[in-house]
Amino acid sequence: MAEPPPEPAELGTIKALANPIRQRILDHLREGPATSTTLAKALGITTGGTSYNLRVLAEHGLVEEVPELARGRERWWRPVPVDLRFAPMSRRDDDMRAALAELEHGFLVADLELFERFRATRDDMGPWGDAMPYSRGEIRVTLEELARFFEEYIDLVKRYSRRAGEGPPDARTVHTRFLGFPDPAPPPDD
Repeated sequence: MAEPPPEPAELGTIKALANPIRQRILDHLREGPATSTTLAKALGITTGGTSYNLRVLAEHGLVEEVPELARGRERWWRPVPVDLRFAPMSRRDDDMRAALAELEHGFLVADLELFERFRATRDDMGPWGDAMPYSRGEIRVTLEELARFFEEYIDLVKRYSRRAGEGPPDARTVHTRFLGFPDPAPPPDD
């Protein structure tokens, strides 16, 4: 049986995650562990900036140190696999709504940019250039069924999730997204 979903993220965690620099740091860390110095060079940010933002991400459980890579004062970091959930719209105060609107907008912009980079390079990706399962559909469900559908999707993603460097040598990162929303038109009388 699947474990219950986690509690909704707190406002501080959402604000920490909504910061574009922190998003870039997390994206880079998904490729493998890094130090604040290597992140600074890769992202064009000062080491003080990367160190500060890594500490903020760590305070919210989004990154962690990799002690086995540390040498002297050098600290290595990696992302923490986390299942972040957000409070339903009806339970969000104005601050939470504003922070989530900023976060969702940033995610959507980043996703569209990522997809355009894929499209621009897919001819050079060999068989991986064809690897884009795509589906549009609709389901007719109750609120409870939709919640169960989403939890089953999350469980499926977790089953195939691995950190960078884990898994078979021919495995590569595949970006997945799930978006479901009710049709805004009133339901027809059945």
